[in-house]
Amino acid sequence: MKVAVLGAAGGIGQALALLLKTQLPSGSELSLYDIAPVTPGVAVDLSHIPTAVKIKGFSGEDARPALEGAEVVLISAGVARKPGMDRSDLFNVNAGIVRNLVQQIATTCPSACIGIITNPVNSTVAIAAEVLKKAGVYDKNKLFGVTTLDTLRANTFVAELKGKSPEEVEVSVIGGHSGVTILPLLSQIPGVSFSDSEVESLTRHIQDAGTEVVEAKAGGGSATLSMGQAAARLGLSLVNALQGKSGVVECSYVEGNGEYARFFAQPVLLGKNGIAEFKEIGHLSAFEKQALDAMLSVLHKDIELGEQFVNK
Repeated sequence: MKVAVLGAAGGIGQALALLLKTQLPSGSELSLYDIAPVTPGVAVDLSHIPTAVKIKGFSGEDARPALEGAEVVLISAGVARKPGMDRSDLFNVNAGIVRNLVQQIATTCPSACIGIITNPVNSTVAIAAEVLKKAGVYDKNKLFGVTTLDTLRANTFVAELKGKSPEEVEVSVIGGHSGVTILPLLSQIPGVSFSDSEVESLTRHIQDAGTEVVEAKAGGGSATLSMGQAAARLGLSLVNALQGKSGVVECSYVEGNGEYARFFAQPVLLGKNGIAEFKEIGHLSAFEKQALDAMLSVLHKDIELGEQFVNK
């Protein structure tokens, strides 16, 4: 199994590469690419960790040598958010980066499962889909917006509030991956109940957690380490499912049946060909229904922005 990380010299990419080097199954290959000349050195650095995972680094304008034979590609390339910026401010820079990289995936490893980490995910996944569609290789079961960090944050914050072990908590988070489009389904956590005020404050905390990190880093970056962990979780889940493990379910921003929006974060069952089944989001509380209705106009605009960038 070969996994490629595009943007591997950045804060997210290096954390992700470290986690994959230590956690991928024995015999896997890890391919690191970034435009930055330091990237082969990142690979050499990681190669000294004693695991049976082969690793190689590539740099420069051409990502294709890193992509040859890849079955999972995780894209973290792009600029990070700074204080005062929202995810839409990143669009003008990151949209072009994602388009360029996905074009190279389309010609080099078109059947790979692709995880998009680069923000704004609500729009960059639409860009990737349109690029793949133009190349005639789009498979909606193999394209994932990595929203796993919203789940990790929800698990952490719920556990802290309710005095539980974080490993015991698993929260489905639906919608999108920015602000009001992030909707944790707190009503569906078994054995846990919340007051109305707890639901409101916890939901807002999960939605604003990315901004909290950006502000705490005071201009020094965004969520890189926790995002590396989130991307590694999805990447490893994909690898396990592709290799035949059953029952692997993750929430991800994907093109499902379009009931709410063309792309929508929801639980999906992973299998040997990517998504094996789109799971139902289940029963929503009155608060969650209202929040879902309120987010849709924002989500539709974000998706349209990505589609128009490719098709203008």
